[in-house]
Amino acid sequence: MNFDYQYGNQYYRYFYPNGLRSTEYKILAPEQSQNTQPGMEYLMNPLPIFDNPNYVGSGKLKNKVAIITGGDSGLGRAAAVAFAKEGAKLVIPYYNEHRDAQYTKQYIEKLGGECIIMSGDISDKKFCKQIVDTTLNTFGKIDILVNNAGVQYQQDELASISDEQFDWTMKVNVYGMFYLTKAALPYLKSGASIINLSSVTAFYGDPQLIDYVTTKGAIVGFTRALARNLALKNIRVNAIAPGFFWTPLQPACWVKEKIPSLGSNAAMARGAMPYELAPTFVFLASDDSSYMTGQVIHNNGGEVMG
Repeated sequence: MNFDYQYGNQYYRYFYPNGLRSTEYKILAPEQSQNTQPGMEYLMNPLPIFDNPNYVGSGKLKNKVAIITGGDSGLGRAAAVAFAKEGAKLVIPYYNEHRDAQYTKQYIEKLGGECIIMSGDISDKKFCKQIVDTTLNTFGKIDILVNNAGVQYQQDELASISDEQFDWTMKVNVYGMFYLTKAALPYLKSGASIINLSSVTAFYGDPQLIDYVTTKGAIVGFTRALARNLALKNIRVNAIAPGFFWTPLQPACWVKEKIPSLGSNAAMARGAMPYELAPTFVFLASDDSSYMTGQVIHNNGGEVMG
């Protein structure tokens, strides 16, 4: 497999090893990596674009209170900024990305929004209870829960996945969602929305992300079952299955040589910036999706269709 690209406004040509297929697409980033999970946004080159200046809120989430795990960076940050533009008050639990979290809080406050940031481990149900208690003590209610936080590790084969890695991936991606949803549920009223983050990888089975794909498949099942369970209470539960977006999870997971080719398999022949997913979060959080529950929205540039 050969890589030949020039970063910037130039195009990168990706040659498939069998010589039968080639595609030309615009890359989002050059080779780079980080040695921490889930990654630091301020270290990325280029910095992800999380806010579309042409996006003007219309009060769709006015006076709503939203919890967004991992809202300090990546897709969570894009969702938080869009929610703030729509009038929501934000609570952002994050792991240890303090610099990114502070920047997100300041950015939202400059927009005129209200934002609380909380550092901790969502795989610890005590922290999940603390998130809910802090939200209620500060804002008095919970209207929207976005289970966005997650970790992802590249391993070439099953034998390379340690018990510790598998356990940690399951606990962050699945247990954290379960604990926080369970803690928040008694306070969600009719019209509330739960949004879970799955992944395109759950639908094609990335061979280098076996444990991650397992968790993202579990999230789909959890979403569908909980949606039926809560439907008559008018609490909607949906999921988003993103394709390749330029977020800290990417350089924190993949070997640096793989970064330029991510997104190449999409029909649109590119990856995406986080701001491109923000309106989907708003749609699922707002009354625009009042008759939608148990669904998975596929924002992946056509990588998986159906």
